[in-house]
Formats: sequence, structure tokens, C-alpha cells
Amino acid sequence: MKSYGFPDRDRIARDTAKMLLEIGAIHYSKTTPFHFTSGIASPVYIDCRKVIAFPRIRETLLSFMGSVLMSEVGFETIDCVAGGETAGIPFAAWLAADLGLPMHYVRKKPKGFARNAQIEGNLIDGQRVLLVEDLTTDGGSKINFCNALRRAGAVVDHTIMLFFYDIFPATRRNLTEHGLTLHSLATWQDVLIVAKETSVFDAATLAEIESFLTEPLAWSADHGGATSILEQTR
Repeated sequence: MKSYGFPDRDRIARDTAKMLLEIGAIHYSKTTPFHFTSGIASPVYIDCRKVIAFPRIRETLLSFMGSVLMSEVGFETIDCVAGGETAGIPFAAWLAADLGLPMHYVRKKPKGFARNAQIEGNLIDGQRVLLVEDLTTDGGSKINFCNALRRAGAVVDHTIMLFFYDIFPATRRNLTEHGLTLHSLATWQDVLIVAKETSVFDAATLAEIESFLTEPLAWSADHGGATSILEQTR
């Protein structure tokens, strides 16, 4: 297992934001909004899957995850790691290897043939499982994955990811109501701080992004998207 230090939490957030901006994981569309599966329209899109193509950044972010877990959860409270289909699987595998823990992955739904399995690996009843994902917007898929693991006998209290949108007030409340604590390396506010410092976006772009982040549902409605979260998916 790697030896993890305790970088300052603000430093983790800012460095994560810098790395995501550096590799082009933050996408902005001036003319055609992105649409989430929920139907919400957005001028920005976070693609954390790009991280897998940048080994040095990937290693740094995994180290940050280890530090967050050590300081906020504790390694001896986790028996194994589970990745959510599909983007969470590689991060769960790398983190499990770093921590020296077993790894599983969870499908969005049972595969529909053979064993009809939704969870792959060797889950043991009562295991304390850490759910790993790349990001979350409203937290819906975290709850779905968590419920699947619990039905299989796991104890799931924590989920960790690279990025948390943190723009929908109900997200943390919904996760708390389902007994799930969210841990992330960075949020949109961290990206905005770094973007303003580095001038990666011009003033008009920053203003449009901030308009969306401040009132995402209103911005979505004004640009042909959903006016509420219709389907929880990320």
C-alpha cells in the first residue's frame, strides 16, 4: 500500500481543478448546450474519463483520494472497493490496488442473462464497501449502486469521486437520507477559482458558466432543457 501524506484540502481541490483544466476535461459549448441524461441543458461538461490517458495526473489524483480517505474515513473502516459502471471501474481498480484491497464492480442493472449478476467480484456478506465513481451531478447513480450493494449484503457508508458538481442543493440531503457520505477532490467552485486565476476562459465565458452554476435549472429552461431533475443518473 502506498504511504499517503495529508496535503491541505484546499490544495487538493485547487490542484485537481488545475489538472482537469490542463488536460481539457472541462468542456464549454458557446452555441449548443450539452444535455445530461436528466434532460438538463448545460454550457459545460466535465469529462473525467480523460484522466485515464494521463498517467502522471492519474497517479496524483489517486494519491489525493488516498489522503482524503485517510483523513476523512480511515483505511481500517474499509474492507473492499467497488466501481460503478462504467466510468468508476478503472478508478476503483487503481485505488483498490493502491490500498491493497479487493475490488468489485457494480452494473447499473443486472446483465439479464447467465447468472443475471449486477455485482461482479467476490462480495462477502457484511463487507464494508467504498463506492468509487468519476463524478456526480445529482447523486442518483450513487444511490442506485449503493442500494444494489446493500441488497447483496454489503455495508456501504461512503462514496468517493474525483469531481462533484455541487450545484443542486438536494444532492447531499438525498445521499444523507440514504446513509451515504460523499467525498470528492474538487467541485465547480474550485474550477472557477482556478479558471479566473489562469484566464483559461475569457470573461464572457466565465460569466455564462457562473450563470449556469448559480441557477442551473433556470439556465436549462432558458436553453431548451429540463426545468427539474427528471432522472437521477450521476
